[in-house]
Amino acid sequence: MKIREVKTTPFTDQRPGTSGLRKKVSVFQTPHYLENFIQATINVLPESERETLVVGGDGRFYNREAIQVIIRMAAANGFKHLVVGQQGLLSTPAVSHLIRKRKLNGGLILSASHNPGGPDGDFGVKFNINNGGPAPEKVTEQIYKEACKLASYRIVESSPVDIDSIGEYQVNSMQVEVVDSVADYADYMEHLFDFDLIKSLFESDIFSMVFDAMHAITGPYAREILERRLKAPVGTVMNGVPLEDFGGGHPDPNLAHAKELVSRMNEGVDLPDFGAASDGDGDRNMI
Repeated sequence: MKIREVKTTPFTDQRPGTSGLRKKVSVFQTPHYLENFIQATINVLPESERETLVVGGDGRFYNREAIQVIIRMAAANGFKHLVVGQQGLLSTPAVSHLIRKRKLNGGLILSASHNPGGPDGDFGVKFNINNGGPAPEKVTEQIYKEACKLASYRIVESSPVDIDSIGEYQVNSMQVEVVDSVADYADYMEHLFDFDLIKSLFESDIFSMVFDAMHAITGPYAREILERRLKAPVGTVMNGVPLEDFGGGHPDPNLAHAKELVSRMNEGVDLPDFGAASDGDGDRNMI
């Protein structure tokens, strides 16, 4: 597989915050825009920290295409091992956990958090460092300065990796490992919390709850943890399938955007005792 050095011109609007770089999808689709930002991020890493990386996102529009670009660029820049969430899905907390569990050099989270999705919506890229947390301002400022002077980026010419199937793939000398998006994080939650005790609460028939994933990333996690492991009734999780446009909704867990949850908590009979919702990438919640 041939490595190409692609000449480019800098973009001066690529200053990320602690929540990463967020722009309209159409901006990220501008030729070289995503590639420039990824290359700038890689360039600020010391050579010793360009070995292992994890990538995944909240399932919004352009997530899958961006992951294929990142795979090819990571391979071209000498990374040895790239962990990818199955179907390109990973919540922000799950990325943090994988970085720490596997002692990876960092992670790229593809999300614009609670911003709307779809072709006319927003997209974002956030870099988390080797402690699992978001890149501090010192690092994000280095990325911005690098983006402002970037003259080229490196990318491999290769066919797409099957990110829908768990397994290992080779791109040049880099191993791409597609992993279950939920299992490691769910196992960690079971280690932190007393699942048997919580399960007994659901089995007692004196407690009920509802969780609104808002068609964003937390649906698969909530179904695995709440409905499968804790034995909450099927249907406890609302809007549990991640959609590229979040079902036309706005994955911001507040009273205005989680109207369906508010209605379930306040109208009709047999009202739930507890209700919660989470945002697009699963790191902010409403109870």
